[in-house]
Amino acid sequence: MENNSASFHFNLTMFVNIGHYRYLAFVFCLLLYSFMISANFVIILVVSRERTLHEPMYIFIALLSVNSLYGSTGFFPRFLMDLLLDTHFMSRSACFTQIYIFYTYISFEMTILGIIAYDRHVAICNPLHYHRKMTHKTVVLLASSACLIPVFTIAVGLYLSVRLPLCGNEIKRVFCGNWNVVKLSCVSTIVNNIYGMFVTILTIIFPLLYVLYTYIQIVATCWKGSAGFNQRVFQSCVPHIISFVINSLTVFCDIALSRNNIEEINPFLAVIFSLEFVVIPPVLNPLVYGLKLEQIRREILRLFTRHNIII
Repeated sequence: MENNSASFHFNLTMFVNIGHYRYLAFVFCLLLYSFMISANFVIILVVSRERTLHEPMYIFIALLSVNSLYGSTGFFPRFLMDLLLDTHFMSRSACFTQIYIFYTYISFEMTILGIIAYDRHVAICNPLHYHRKMTHKTVVLLASSACLIPVFTIAVGLYLSVRLPLCGNEIKRVFCGNWNVVKLSCVSTIVNNIYGMFVTILTIIFPLLYVLYTYIQIVATCWKGSAGFNQRVFQSCVPHIISFVINSLTVFCDIALSRNNIEEINPFLAVIFSLEFVVIPPVLNPLVYGLKLEQIRREILRLFTRHNIII
C-alpha cells in the first residue's frame, strides 16, 4: 500500500484501551507536563537572573532545562490529545516533525552532558587554567557545537527517511519513531541503517565514552587530593553523574525497544519503557540540579521567598 501523498496518515497502534481511566491518565500526564514546564523554567529563570550563576557549568545546566522544555513540548500536547481520542492517526508531516524533535532532543541531551563533563574535567584536573580555557568564547563555541551538530546530522537522517516509499502505515508506538517508519519501507534501507549508526556513534556513543573518560580522570585526581577537596568535587559532580546515568539508560531503553518485536512485551510495560526518555530526564534534571547544587538551591529559595511563594 505504497502511499506518499499529502493525505497519507500513520496509525499509532500502541495506545491501550483503558476506557474511562483515560481521563485519569490525562489529568496525571497534564500535571506531569505542567511540573516539567514549571521546574525547568525556574532553573532557566534563576540562572539567567542571578549574576553569580553566570558561569559555564550553570549556563550548560540551563541549556539542559531549555532542551527539556523543547523535548517535552514536542511530545506532550499531541500525547494528551491522543489519550482522549479513540483513533490515533498522525499526518505524514506531523510524524516527521515529531521524529525530528525527538531525535534532536535526545542528541542535545547527550552532547550537552558531554560539554558539562568537559567543564568539570577542566575545573578539577586543571583548576589553575580553568578561567583561561573556559572563556566566554569557548562557552559559546561548545554550546553552539552541542546544538548545531545534532541539528544538521538529524536533518540529513530525516531526509533519508522522508524519501523512502512506504508499504504500510502502522507504527507500534505511541509516537513516531524513525526506525519504526524505516521498517515500513518498500525498498532497501541500508543507507538509512549505516547513516543511523553513524549519527548514534557521533551524538550518543561518543559523548558517552567521553563522559566516562573524563570522570575516570576526575576520580584519579580526587584519589590524590585532600578530604576537603574530594568533598567539594563530590558535591559538584554527583548531579552530573546522576543525570548522565539516567539519560544513558533511557536512551538505550528506547533503542532496544525500537529494535525488538514490541508485540512480545506487555502493552503497559511497552508504553512505559517507550516514554522513559521523554519523561524521566525533564522531571529529574531540575530536581537533581536544583536540590543537589547548593548555589542553585539557594537562589531558588531566595527567588521564591522574594515573591512570597514560600516563607
